[in-house]
Amino acid sequence: MAKDRPTLRLQDVAEAAGVSIATASRSLSRTSGVSEEVAERVRGVARDMGYVANIHARSLAGGASRSVGLLVHEIGDPYFTEIASGVLRVGAREGLTVQICHTGRDPQQELEQIRTLIANRVGAIIIAGSGFVDPAHQAAAKADLASYRRFGGRVAVIGRHHLSADAVLPDNQAGGRAVARHLLDLGHRRIAVVAGLRSLTTVADRLAGIEEAFAAAGIPFADVPVVEAPFTRLGGKQAAEEILAAHPEVTAILALNDDMAIGVLSVLRDRGIAVPGRMSVTGFDDVAVAVDLAPALTTVRLPMVDMGEQALLMALKEPSARPRRRTAECDLVVRDSTAVPAS
Repeated sequence: MAKDRPTLRLQDVAEAAGVSIATASRSLSRTSGVSEEVAERVRGVARDMGYVANIHARSLAGGASRSVGLLVHEIGDPYFTEIASGVLRVGAREGLTVQICHTGRDPQQELEQIRTLIANRVGAIIIAGSGFVDPAHQAAAKADLASYRRFGGRVAVIGRHHLSADAVLPDNQAGGRAVARHLLDLGHRRIAVVAGLRSLTTVADRLAGIEEAFAAAGIPFADVPVVEAPFTRLGGKQAAEEILAAHPEVTAILALNDDMAIGVLSVLRDRGIAVPGRMSVTGFDDVAVAVDLAPALTTVRLPMVDMGEQALLMALKEPSARPRRRTAECDLVVRDSTAVPAS
């Protein structure tokens, strides 16, 4: 997965940064005794020189590294579980060990995990899940990954990112448009949206598709309640409680992922609110459990296992001059959780 590289020494980094070898060592190992300003300057010089990646050159050279890293937002989210199964399937076929890291949708934690994987000498890094709308959130990660790639590491992402890497891109906007149109075609006009944080590109793209469907129907999207909460089952519960309290007239809840939709269904069940008789509910992703819920969940299907497979296969290919793109198409799956609104 990587090529031979000239040997860089800690002394080279120290000289380039204008510090002693001891200061360079403490800065790179993040131990005490160095001011944060100096330490960050040394780490920046090391990144620019490729020192962090280069210290692993011997194990990566000639494809010797047989491990890859997979970063996911929430390991307990079935969306990421299915993506991971795709990565693991290719890894097993290719004789690779897969290290899985959990970021909690925290850009600082993502950065730390990326640095840990590089330090662990992985030959490729797969980042699964949404990027951030503001590119500044991933600027440091982008710099580290650029250095890692320059010295032979491979990177692929799943979702829209600002990381300039090979990418598998789920068609989130088309999916949002399709599921919103489904509810509108059923006759729903009092619809609420349960969303993750708008700072995530996945949320922004799915909301953009929903807004397009409302615009096509001549309905102002500004009047639609959009409740932001953690992109989890608990977040879905919190958002559902807020909608029922503030917007009791709502006849349909559109959740931006299945995990949130499951949380919504749980609250409605506890409240004795019939689905779909009183309230229609939709999700997004079509995780494996969606068909087994009662009622079975209307949702947007993404080929998550295939997305994981494609991401690792792209990372294993020789690098291209420009980042490669693969679009993952989505399909609306209508099940029992939606119906025409009660009269």
